[in-house]
Amino acid sequence: MREYQVRAADGTRIVGWQTESEGPVVLLCAGLGTFPEAWPAFLLPSSGVRVLSWYHRGTMGSDRPADESRITLADHVADALAVLDDAGVQRCVVMGWSTGVMVAAELTLRHPDRVSGLLLAGGVPGDLFGAVLGVLPLPAPIRRRLVVGGALAVRAAGPLLDPLLRLLPVNRLTATALQRSGFMLPGADPGDVARAVRRFLSRDWRWYLTLALALAEVPERDLAGIGCPVTVLAARYDAVADPRRTARSVACLPQARVRVVPTSHFVPLEAPRAIAEELTALVARVAAVEQARGDLLTEDSRPRA
Repeated sequence: MREYQVRAADGTRIVGWQTESEGPVVLLCAGLGTFPEAWPAFLLPSSGVRVLSWYHRGTMGSDRPADESRITLADHVADALAVLDDAGVQRCVVMGWSTGVMVAAELTLRHPDRVSGLLLAGGVPGDLFGAVLGVLPLPAPIRRRLVVGGALAVRAAGPLLDPLLRLLPVNRLTATALQRSGFMLPGADPGDVARAVRRFLSRDWRWYLTLALALAEVPERDLAGIGCPVTVLAARYDAVADPRRTARSVACLPQARVRVVPTSHFVPLEAPRAIAEELTALVARVAAVEQARGDLLTEDSRPRA
């Protein structure tokens, strides 16, 4: 994996990263402030795909925009396009996880010519905070107020939390305890979890919550216009993104496949094999669809007798 710099449409310097594997290109729209270590299945040379991604504005070395209000969903979509353009990729499969599901879905809706296939894992395409704690028997508006209020409180406490969280011991023992907390589940390698948590806790929490709250007003999205093959990986025990919401959002699509996996929200760590399997199958579906479209165009271009 290597990192490099990309200039966004508004001039913001963002840090992109890509794997060096051979295979079709996949654009990864990751969750806010996440990093390559959260995707062990993609960092292996045997992954079969070349992954392009980036770090969100103000995280992991990417600059904050000069205008700090430029952290909307449209800005994240523009950054995704900047990564594709910098790599010279006109069209590819796009994958989203967590808040990245919103970016991947929005990119597909706004720029269908750039997306050949779509994989959505552990996230919802809109109404981010309304999907949190969907496992609880509470009306969505009440859950949304609770979550937004909690996010505002944590953001206010950010300057106090940052030094405290950096002092927490993160090792295989604490990672194993976290995996049995219910927030995460067993399944991932504790070493992978420890590396991911260690980097996650080192962030600027005030800015991280600012990024999340900037997406709070994005409404639930209607995906009916999407025409490319779509796969959804819904996490059965996801406390962060109600899996039923994502499944419903693609129910109207003729080329949609839904697979439920027995994981928490952290599908990339807990079910890397399922992600690899579904991504491989999606790439094959996309190739078949593109071939069929090409055959139809060739047939239509032939002179008629």
